[in-house]
Amino acid sequence: MSDRQIVHLAELVSALSYALDLTEGQPVGHSVRACWIGVHIGMEIGLDSEALSDAYYTVLLKDMGCSSTAARVCQLYLTNDIEMKRQAKFLDHSAPQFLRYLIANAGMKQNLVERFKLIIDTALKTGEISHELTNTRCHRGADIARQMRFSEVVAQGITDLDEHWNGAGLPAKKQGTAISLMGRIALLAQVTDVFFVSGGPAAALAEIGRRAGTWFDPELVAAMQRLGADPAFWRSLADPLLQQRVVAFETVRHARPIDDDYLDDIAAAFAEVIDAKTPYTSGHSDRVALFSDMIAAELELGDEHRRHLRRAALLHDIGKLGVSNSTLDKPGKLDDEEWAEIRRHPGLGEIILGRVAAFRDLAEVAAAHHERLDGAGYPRGLKAEAIGLDSRIVAVADVFDALTADRPYRKAMTVERALGIVDEMVGSALDPDCVLALKRALVAMNTATEASAAA
Repeated sequence: MSDRQIVHLAELVSALSYALDLTEGQPVGHSVRACWIGVHIGMEIGLDSEALSDAYYTVLLKDMGCSSTAARVCQLYLTNDIEMKRQAKFLDHSAPQFLRYLIANAGMKQNLVERFKLIIDTALKTGEISHELTNTRCHRGADIARQMRFSEVVAQGITDLDEHWNGAGLPAKKQGTAISLMGRIALLAQVTDVFFVSGGPAAALAEIGRRAGTWFDPELVAAMQRLGADPAFWRSLADPLLQQRVVAFETVRHARPIDDDYLDDIAAAFAEVIDAKTPYTSGHSDRVALFSDMIAAELELGDEHRRHLRRAALLHDIGKLGVSNSTLDKPGKLDDEEWAEIRRHPGLGEIILGRVAAFRDLAEVAAAHHERLDGAGYPRGLKAEAIGLDSRIVAVADVFDALTADRPYRKAMTVERALGIVDEMVGSALDPDCVLALKRALVAMNTATEASAAA
């Protein structure tokens, strides 16, 4: 990696946290603002530099496991998972409030009788459902944080995000100081930002004060109240340059440049976050990366180019974290509004990846992997001369994997049938050289597999 492309861990994680905001339905920059809140709480209570770093990454990565519950939320509540998750951030989990939440959100496209039955059924199973979703989200997020080489302190903080000071939280009903300090800080920082963005400083301070001793560690609330007494603190959260300030906060204390191996690990970890969004895309990003690499090898691209292409393929669908599972998993034909939602995901991916200087060409691949040579693709309707080679390669790999995997509206096709459809798209949608390279690679792989089986 050249000097001009040096990436620090703080820069990369803060930029990718915007993808986590999407899947939780949070306003742009929620995780970054919560991080700023969390580290200032940490400074207020006297944490040392290492502990502040753990708080920093715990808060930025607190929602790493959230995509893994999206499909289940849609299945349980028959609604838009992103909107339901957005509104859930305002709940204190009291029974009357939760019932109002269900009435406002569950089964909105069902008839009145079906909606009533759904609301009653889910209300009666609230404890069971909440434990299932929280357990999945927290443990999955912690596992991915470990995969990204973060400390066990960070992983435990993510696990404990939804534990409450009074022992009524989830998934383990820990109480008081049995809850990790990083988990306590992360939950307080999250709720503070949610109510600050929706209602301003007074609303945020009132809400955390109301939950002190139940949800939150009273000492941490007192620290936040001291911070919140200064109007300059709240103004800092609205600073357009806040992400740069958040990055600088960590890199000044712990300069952690990332090498190529670490970049690969982070790309692979975020690919798991992306593919966890729906059961129909399990392993999709890994397979697109594999097929893209096979095509690149046949085209005799260099090792460095291939490595870069694999990262682009792993992250090409990161914008899908901003698409509701009610659309992604729909078994029937999409309506115009749903199609518009689908067509937004390449642009969202471009915005997220474009926040990191060294990923800007990956952003171009994310933006263009649904463009067509004839200009009939999306989101920009680019024509052949404007579509780069990497985007063409990923487009072929993406289409081939989509055809040979189960989808909500059909079963997986055989390789032969899928290649027949790919052939029909050559010249109009897909690059002929890339398609030929894929075919050669598949033949070579099949030959090698047969030889291995015969040995």
